[in-house]
Amino acid sequence: MSFKSLRLALKGAFAWWRFRKKLALINVVILDVDGVLTDGGLFYGANGELTKRFDVRDGLGIRLMQKEGVEVVFLSGGRGGATEARAKDLGIKYCLTGEKDKPLALARLCNELSTSPQKMLFVGDDLNDLALKGQVSILIATADATDALRLNSDIVLKHSGGNGAVRELAEQLLQSRGTWLRLASYGWRDQNV
Repeated sequence: MSFKSLRLALKGAFAWWRFRKKLALINVVILDVDGVLTDGGLFYGANGELTKRFDVRDGLGIRLMQKEGVEVVFLSGGRGGATEARAKDLGIKYCLTGEKDKPLALARLCNELSTSPQKMLFVGDDLNDLALKGQVSILIATADATDALRLNSDIVLKHSGGNGAVRELAEQLLQSRGTWLRLASYGWRDQNV
C-alpha cells in the first residue's frame, strides 16, 4: 500500500467521527452534479440532447435529508436539462446550473439563504470544487474524486459519484442527528402532508 493510499484510508476511518458534531449542525448540503450525483459520464443523442444517469438511492438519501430540514442544493458548472429535471423530481428549490465561478455562486447562495458557512457542506469530485474549501464547514470528496481534492478534503466518501456517494453522506448526517437508527430499524414511508 502506498503512502498516499494509507493516508486516505486513515483519513476516511476517522473523518466521520471527527466531524460528527459539525455534521449535526449542517442545514445546507450543496452537491456538485457531474461526478457526484452522476458518474461523470455524459450521453449525447443524435440531436445533441444530453442525458444523465442518477442513482435512485442517492435520491432517497436526498429526500431523507430534506425530511430532516436540510436544504439540498445542486451546484454545477454544466447545463443540459437533465439536472433541472432531477431537481424538480426531488423538490430541490435551488438548482444552480451553468455556474462557472462556484465560489461566487456559493457566496450568493449563502446570502440568499441567510445562513453561515459553518452550517454548510459541499460534496465534489474535481479541482473546481476544491476552490470552495474555505467557504463551507465541511468539504467532502467522492471516492473517485481527483487526488488533489481527496487529499485536501475533510472527508473522503467510500462510494463513487453516481453510485451511492450522496446516500452515504445522508446516512452519516442522519446518524449525527440520532435519527438513522429508527429509520434503519423501521423503514421510511413518504408521507404527503
